[in-house]
Amino acid sequence: MAAAISLAERGVAVSLIDLDPQWRVYGAGITITGPTLRAYRRLGLLDEIKREGAITSRTRLFRFDGTLLHILEEPVIEEGLPATGGIMRPTLHRIMQRRVEQLALPVRLGVTVSAMEERDDAVNVTLSNGEEARYDLVIGADGVSSTIRQLAFPHMQPPRPTGQGCWRISIRKPPGLEDGEFFLGHDNPCGITLCGADTVYLWMLTPHEDRENFMDDAELFRTLKALLADFGGNAGWIRDTMTMNDWVNYRPLVAALQPRPWSMGRVVLLGDAAHATTPHLASGAGMAVESAIALAEELASHDDVRAGLDAYEARRFDRCRDVIETSVAMGELQLAHRPPDQHANLLEGALCRLNQPF
Repeated sequence: MAAAISLAERGVAVSLIDLDPQWRVYGAGITITGPTLRAYRRLGLLDEIKREGAITSRTRLFRFDGTLLHILEEPVIEEGLPATGGIMRPTLHRIMQRRVEQLALPVRLGVTVSAMEERDDAVNVTLSNGEEARYDLVIGADGVSSTIRQLAFPHMQPPRPTGQGCWRISIRKPPGLEDGEFFLGHDNPCGITLCGADTVYLWMLTPHEDRENFMDDAELFRTLKALLADFGGNAGWIRDTMTMNDWVNYRPLVAALQPRPWSMGRVVLLGDAAHATTPHLASGAGMAVESAIALAEELASHDDVRAGLDAYEARRFDRCRDVIETSVAMGELQLAHRPPDQHANLLEGALCRLNQPF
């Protein structure tokens, strides 16, 4: 949607397709860092995010038992831009959908691309329902398991597991909580992100163990509650207050910086399809939206499509590599139970670099 919005605002005729016939998104909340808010301001969506999400300026660091260690003042990277915040994924999805609808972009649901053939500076596309169409450019922004990547990029591989998994629970806000919170010093670090007036999500990172069957809702609930047994403060409040009606999710983490080139002819990859990262820097959505804006800007500033695609890739590759490599390295430190200061040093350096213009 970010790519469709960015291109349409520059006068490009865009068709958007989505495999989900209901055009939904699943998930808990997401942390929206300053750089991510900067990207959404470029899309004209900042005011809606501020209104429907949560904006904060500080993160409180606690020992896992609830002892306050430090209050981290988040930097403001641009005048008038909030420092950080959070929002529920479905809420953010609706905000972006409204913008797509305002631009009167045609949206096709319940279909995907099943075949492509490039001819005469265009791409002939066959959709999964058998329909055919012809486009000047195909953008594969179809996620970590990208179909477009599988069809057109034989030099690429699926993302690799990192050895960690991420737990998330969406729940009402603990009384008095006004800032983001991190809980450190435990084998399984966790944190709480404000996502609205009375909504938060808690995340926890644990070593991942392969198993034959997915956990059902009851096992997800029991397991997360047990994992939070040692925690105090608001993390402990969530453990003691959570019910089966609160949405609990677990997924193993994967990551991949796909090798160059990210475009083949007039087919190009975007977001997790090209640069899937883990949540350690809270930058997966931010990197995807930045890439969407950069792609539209570079295509608009070059007379030749090929030159625009090459410029997009050159502009994005090193920044995305930094985010992925740092995030994976932070996970490795956690799995090895390294001292928190090593984790903090990686985090501080990466956040400083992320604050730079993209």
